[in-house]
Amino acid sequence: MNFKILTWQELSADQRHAVLKRPALPANESLTVDVQKIIDQVRQDGDRALKELTWQHEGARLEMFAVTATEFKEAEQQLSSASIAAIDRAISNVTRFHDVQKPASIDIETMPGIRCQRISQPIDSVGLYVPAGSAPLPSAAIMLTVPAAVAGCPERVLCTPPRADGSADPGILVAARRGGVERIYKIGGAQAIAALAYGTESVPKVNKVFGPGNAWVTTAKTIVAGDPQAAAIDLPAGPTEVLIIADASANADFIASDLLSQAEHGEDSQVLFVSTDRDLIERVHRRLKKQTGRLSRRDIVRKSLQHSRSIWVENIETAIEISNDYAPEHLLLQVDNPRGVLIRVRNAGSVFLGPWSPESVGDYCSGTNHVLPTYGLARAYSGLGVEQFLRQMTVQELTREGLASVASTVIELATLEGLDAHAQAISERMLEFGRAAKAS
Repeated sequence: MNFKILTWQELSADQRHAVLKRPALPANESLTVDVQKIIDQVRQDGDRALKELTWQHEGARLEMFAVTATEFKEAEQQLSSASIAAIDRAISNVTRFHDVQKPASIDIETMPGIRCQRISQPIDSVGLYVPAGSAPLPSAAIMLTVPAAVAGCPERVLCTPPRADGSADPGILVAARRGGVERIYKIGGAQAIAALAYGTESVPKVNKVFGPGNAWVTTAKTIVAGDPQAAAIDLPAGPTEVLIIADASANADFIASDLLSQAEHGEDSQVLFVSTDRDLIERVHRRLKKQTGRLSRRDIVRKSLQHSRSIWVENIETAIEISNDYAPEHLLLQVDNPRGVLIRVRNAGSVFLGPWSPESVGDYCSGTNHVLPTYGLARAYSGLGVEQFLRQMTVQELTREGLASVASTVIELATLEGLDAHAQAISERMLEFGRAAKAS
């Protein structure tokens, strides 16, 4: 691993742009065509297509996709008591943080006689996708099932890929069930997204699909989100990423371990390190080499680190400017007085303050959600929370006097837009109001 330290003040505008460029997403026209074929196949042939695709892509032959009560029981038996306790602790913390996210209803009088409300309702049916490739993610099951349960979504359906023997990952099953989901289907990839978005004989159609996944899953989510007959999605997603800002007070071993914890996710993960201390950057580079050799996924890590960057800046203000421009999924502030620096952070999915706040804790059990915007989308998107499982509707109720107080305003604006019927809907009522007033 050959690391190069980039000096920010010596880079041109074009060079700075190149430094912050993310690895190219694998999505391309060919992939979109292939995913569309899968979606069309599932829409046309339903369960029969799911069986064929599961054998083709997962190597598993399944006659039924729903996880049975026996499989749930066997999954619990396969986990140690320590693993189950860890799942329960994580669910407890995530639940506590998401419980307080439920929005309060709004009920105000904007003028006398004009009452306006905003009421939240849970989405009727949601589909949750939990990947299970080289690293099955029970934590993702927790992060998806808990806010769905807190929001009170009546129908919650989860899909996760089967293993070659036809079983599902036991950790995912236990986490999902303890998170409040009973209907789990052993279906993976783009075909799972298609099944949730359109429904099959076995899988119910849902209103919105949530969850991370590979390029096939992400492409499928993008396609179904553009079809009004399909389902909405939570947020676009790309490879995971982290940006760490540190000063001379930071611990090099801590920083190296935090960079590696993201790099091990996949070869397309990106890690960036920005520091005001050049000596610290050099120490971190040495620790990276040392710590990488101890990792079971070191081959993945080494390829991921090819996308890494270490940037030397003159001051923390410049580091924050870089971060706001990059808009990282995860931002770690390992600096003196990190909370004082936080007030200048605008664009980030989730922020971790100080040396004792590793990103790993956010991934599992601090309480915040780890489903976050990537690839710069933190400039416009928020991480997953209870609000994404809710929909809001507004209500208005006017008395006769309330309508009379704004009648001229509505008529004037409707006339300005050339919408006579809008104005007439007011004037007809005002005529009736006048007749009633005379009669009394």
